[in-house]
Amino acid sequence: MRSPALTAALADIDTVFDGFASPTETGCGRCHLPEETAHLRTPYTRVPPEVLDMYLFEVPDHFDDHAASMRRLLPQGARAMVDGALDGFGWGFHGLARADWRRWPVEQADAVEAWVTAWWAEVVRSPDPPYPVEDVFETCAAILRDAGPLVDRWERHPVADAHLVAALGAWLEELLEDRSPFTWIPHAEDELLAALRSWVAAHAPARLRALGEPDLAERAGLLALSYDDRWAHPYWRTASATN
Repeated sequence: MRSPALTAALADIDTVFDGFASPTETGCGRCHLPEETAHLRTPYTRVPPEVLDMYLFEVPDHFDDHAASMRRLLPQGARAMVDGALDGFGWGFHGLARADWRRWPVEQADAVEAWVTAWWAEVVRSPDPPYPVEDVFETCAAILRDAGPLVDRWERHPVADAHLVAALGAWLEELLEDRSPFTWIPHAEDELLAALRSWVAAHAPARLRALGEPDLAERAGLLALSYDDRWAHPYWRTASATN
């Protein structure tokens, strides 16, 4: 059952972007069939799932007006993401992450941000989310170009804590190396990763210890140190001896 916040955010997306289209769209003649591109020009119609999936992950230079096409697809696309109906999710760079949606009219930008953050808040509380939590985090962070609104909503909750353990298990090696564990986040990557490292160092160790994950907690805490101090820390000698 969807949370009231997510239900309201999806309803707002439906209302704000109702009737949008890209009226002069011709698409890419080599990649898109005429009947596929016609959906972008035509409001108030359902887009076939395979066409929706293709266009949501298509590169911007395959559109005459990428922003208008993303607005056209948003109501159906947002619900498809929430429902887990996108085949390409986690395997491609979502179109909204390529769109400068924060420069859209305030009502539109607010609707996008509210939907992304409400969906993420629901995903971390779901024991069986539609996609891996790491993929949802990466996609949401790429769209927002910011990790702060996501980690701020990674609340203390048994299910959310379990997702945190799994995600940090996948991310920590790269984070400790000051490398990105993500594939689809080119925008403001340094700032985004710095915010993620800072949050993990400040908030994750205590949570991980309480969850019976002392080794993961120790490594998460090392992110508070400079790169050189991180790798000179006695933890690594202890870890080598025990392993």
